[in-house]
Amino acid sequence: MTGPARRAAAKRRNDPGTGNQRPQSRRHRPVLDGARLTAYDVLDGVSSRDAYANLLLPQLLRERQLEPRDAAFATQLAYGTLRATGTLDAILTTLVSRPLAELDRKVLDLLRLGTYQIVDLRVPAHAAVDTTVALTRAIVGTGASGLVNAVLRKVAAGGDRDAWVAALAPADDVDRMALATDHPRWIVDAWREALADDTEVEAALLADDAAPEVHLVARRIDRDELVASSGGEAGPWSPYAVRLPGGDPGKVPAVRSGAAAVQDEGSQLAALALTRAPLEGPDAAWLDMCAGPGGKAGLLAAVRPAGVHLTAADRAEHRAELVRGALAGSDDVDVRVTDATAPDWPAGSFDRVLLDAPCTGLGALRRRPEVRWRRMPEDVAPLAELQTRLLDSALASVRPGGVVAYVTCSPHTAETVAIVDAVAGRDDVEVLPVAPLFPEVPGIERGAYGQLWPHRHGTDAMFLALLRRIR
Repeated sequence: MTGPARRAAAKRRNDPGTGNQRPQSRRHRPVLDGARLTAYDVLDGVSSRDAYANLLLPQLLRERQLEPRDAAFATQLAYGTLRATGTLDAILTTLVSRPLAELDRKVLDLLRLGTYQIVDLRVPAHAAVDTTVALTRAIVGTGASGLVNAVLRKVAAGGDRDAWVAALAPADDVDRMALATDHPRWIVDAWREALADDTEVEAALLADDAAPEVHLVARRIDRDELVASSGGEAGPWSPYAVRLPGGDPGKVPAVRSGAAAVQDEGSQLAALALTRAPLEGPDAAWLDMCAGPGGKAGLLAAVRPAGVHLTAADRAEHRAELVRGALAGSDDVDVRVTDATAPDWPAGSFDRVLLDAPCTGLGALRRRPEVRWRRMPEDVAPLAELQTRLLDSALASVRPGGVVAYVTCSPHTAETVAIVDAVAGRDDVEVLPVAPLFPEVPGIERGAYGQLWPHRHGTDAMFLALLRRIR
């Protein structure tokens, strides 16, 4: 072989774009970053099998036993990348020569992970690029690492988030807000309609992007005792709420024993709305119609007056089993597996009925960062149809003089005001104002209904409506 030929062969062997690359020596083989690998595995679970990040990430952290600092970084990376997916894809679209949908799914997740570090966390470009390239070699292979390396260097050259948003920003103000706050345009439009005040919209959207506090509910323990044992502080709105500054709530003794549980303070207020509504006649039979996984049923069981029988229903056996766990230790309760649109109880059986209706979950975007990109506008109409059927069933299940609380973890008008307004016109239904029942909670009014917001109340965006059956 001639000298030039030998040099050409050597160049091919060492070219990272060829398949004949020499294996790296152990001395130079990169050690994969545990936090970044864990964050990638969350992204992969969400994109490949529709996993929920808030369930998958804690499982991985427990299994891998990362140091607290690494666990915190993995959480920031995973949740942040999922929240920012739309903006990250807008950036990557300008830098990749083919549609992102044609990329290997794993490569796209890795590009998002690296881009988020550069534009949002301002991790030094060399660290973000080198660690992401190392992950790419290990997960996908050497061939893809060249693409990832080249694209991430272009990302770094474009600057941080502000620079990229300025470069990408469309002329339309709402589109610009959607891009800057990591929300699809249709959700921004829904928030504008729900708030009816454009001055609040950006604050509400940014609150969706903030890491939420962990809230506890004191079920069978005094709240002051729970505050002392957990290191938290009393919640401002619910008399049973404790807000934690951080840490693993599973390590709180009262949570391990079942005397307390993790529950957003807004969900607590939704359950308490049912208990505070004025009632005409007897008050002995309560129903939680769509009770799984059991958080609100657990609180209702704890706060009901003596002599009240609680029925909790769910159509799925596995969710009913979770309800049984939440109600463990409670007397005079009944858990049923039944379809609440065609229930197995006689009409007018209950004095109070809680309908926590299945919904888009858009009110909990802080806790479920992938939902904003997983949900689509066309998901709303089928859910609204189901919500209407369930509310009709709830009103049939309550006796004349009894009360129904309609609750959704979504502020979307089609799932909230529109559903309740449609039945409020019936001559056998009376709307009960929510705000007077919560004088300690400012800004809860949404007409006669109630609406909680992360930016106002530090809770999920829960909607509350109270209806009395007149006859």
